[in-house]
Amino acid sequence: MSGKLKMGMVGGGEGSFIGAVHRMAANLDGEIALVSGAFSSSAEKSKRSGEALYLEPSRIYGSYEEMIKTEKTLPEGERIDIVSIVTPNHMHYGPAKMALENGFHVICDKPVAFSLAEARELEELVKKTGLIFALTHNYTGYPMVKEAREMVKSGKLGKIRKVIAEYPQGWLSTKVEDSDHKQASWRTDPTRSGVSGCMGDIGSHAENLAEYITGLKMQEISADLSIMVDGRLLDDDGSVLVRFDNGAKGILFASQIAAGEENELKIRVYGEKGGLEWLQSDPNTLIVKWLDKPKEILRTGAGYTYFSEAAQKATRLPGGHPEGYLEAFANIYLNFAKAVRAHKNNQTIDPVDSDFPTIEDGVRGMMFIEAVVASSNENSKWLEFGGN
Repeated sequence: MSGKLKMGMVGGGEGSFIGAVHRMAANLDGEIALVSGAFSSSAEKSKRSGEALYLEPSRIYGSYEEMIKTEKTLPEGERIDIVSIVTPNHMHYGPAKMALENGFHVICDKPVAFSLAEARELEELVKKTGLIFALTHNYTGYPMVKEAREMVKSGKLGKIRKVIAEYPQGWLSTKVEDSDHKQASWRTDPTRSGVSGCMGDIGSHAENLAEYITGLKMQEISADLSIMVDGRLLDDDGSVLVRFDNGAKGILFASQIAAGEENELKIRVYGEKGGLEWLQSDPNTLIVKWLDKPKEILRTGAGYTYFSEAAQKATRLPGGHPEGYLEAFANIYLNFAKAVRAHKNNQTIDPVDSDFPTIEDGVRGMMFIEAVVASSNENSKWLEFGGN
């Protein structure tokens, strides 16, 4: 195929933070064009949002069902190729399922679904259709995160023994959901967010990053979740002990009542020979600590051939220029686009270019969320990952 991939968006209309992020990320490399959308459950709001994005009026839809049904009737080359889902959690499964059933590739915000059962259904549907499904765990798109992954994979740190992942925020330190705060209102609502608040929202990012960098799988967990703000319906703080499949031990905590914290996602990984540390608020830096020599401070920058192919391909800017949130998001969209093109052209793709979170990562995330809640409800009982 030639030309840009055509994208239809579900959600992300007026007042949405994440919708604009997805649109900028999709557009950054010129591989994808937004041509249609159902931007709100309100047809009127969807129309206003589409008009503000200068879309053709006939391609602005009042519901995702209408968008998918209508787009499928358009000639190949004119209809959308991919569906981007940027809604609250409870609205991921429906459009994802319908898009896959009608032959459209999907890129979806995390977590992949409202429940583990929904996630497993989507996994089976992806296997059945053979379509491409990407999940926007955007932190895996940073160059130094990819370098950390390659260092572990190559054995430079030796066998991994300890993993510490933390994600503190402070924006829910008060009950802001009682005010006109769109992001807080749905994230603290169990009918829209799911069984977990903080752990589902940001703890799942820490879980995904820990497994992505180390290549290990969480095997057992013991969790303690709390609601610190009176009257809140879902957890806003939590700690998890982890046993990995290679015998390594881990600690994961996430909090949205850590007053004063902004978005301090951080991971430390320790092996027999050394360790590494990465912090989202300083994403250009990877600190590597050795058992028998001084620590190294690695800094990303285009043209640095010292780094792995994966890190180099994810690097967009010369040294000294921040590789930020949007660029990391765009790296996922770029690799997703490459995979979709390869699928359409019946071609194979370089594994480095197909490095993005998939439906399997989405299932792992839902296994984590549900196991954490179950463990906490049983007084921090050790549970098999994904089981009771």
